[in-house]
Amino acid sequence: MGHDLMTSSFLGLRDKLHHIAMRYLHSEEDAQDVVQDTWLKLSDKTDVETSQEARNKLVAVLRNICIDQLRKKRTVSIDSINSSDMPQYSMETDDIERLELLLQQQLTPHQRQIFNLVTNESYDYEQIAKQLSMTVEAVRMNMSRIRKKIRETLKELDL
Repeated sequence: MGHDLMTSSFLGLRDKLHHIAMRYLHSEEDAQDVVQDTWLKLSDKTDVETSQEARNKLVAVLRNICIDQLRKKRTVSIDSINSSDMPQYSMETDDIERLELLLQQQLTPHQRQIFNLVTNESYDYEQIAKQLSMTVEAVRMNMSRIRKKIRETLKELDL
């Protein structure tokens, strides 16, 4: 019963849903895609008891999908950023070498391993915890201590 009610509600509201999507997205193709996505999300998974409930769910899901589309459009690629507007930071190579040497001396081997996995390997805390047989909280605590040591080292170097 709920499936047929959702289908009939969607068919009756399709033009209105399209109109709502157009107000958000200002693009015919995007609006059609969003209406179709709304139907795909709700067609099999939703059990409704009244046509008002079906209408509310259709409009809410459509609105959320439109908002997601708008958020995707707002992302900026790194290539489009003008690097001349960005502040430039330069470190002399000997400063970098001193920083690395101080960090090697101040970090434990375990902390160096965690730091390497985060910065060079782009592992997230869960992956590191699993690989090193630690808890996620222990990895977070170690990274907090590592960042603190890095800040202190940078202050020592006056950078």
